[in-house]
Amino acid sequence: MHTIPPYGIGGNDMRHGHTCSYSENKVNLLRRLKKIEGQIKGIQRMIEKEKYCADILIQIAAVRAALNKVGLIIFEDHTKGCVVEAIQTDSGDEKIDELVDVLHKFLK
Repeated sequence: MHTIPPYGIGGNDMRHGHTCSYSENKVNLLRRLKKIEGQIKGIQRMIEKEKYCADILIQIAAVRAALNKVGLIIFEDHTKGCVVEAIQTDSGDEKIDELVDVLHKFLK
């Protein structure tokens, strides 16, 4: 199994010769990530103010769920975009191997 190289932040990753498959969901994804950022800051404030442990854990669970949703949106777009394109251009096996590897990391 191969390893996946790290991605840069921002812009399109052109290492595969195309733009990101989540472009149509970009606004939605960024909105969700801004909300998650706010939730993280809220957790930081809760810790600073020494709020009740169980309340903090509930907020952490909410952040995890929100991050998982963002990941699933990107996963779906990647599968329907990049993977389908790779299959149509006869490089599907490599892309499917990559997808399985990413899925293993995502689910850990």
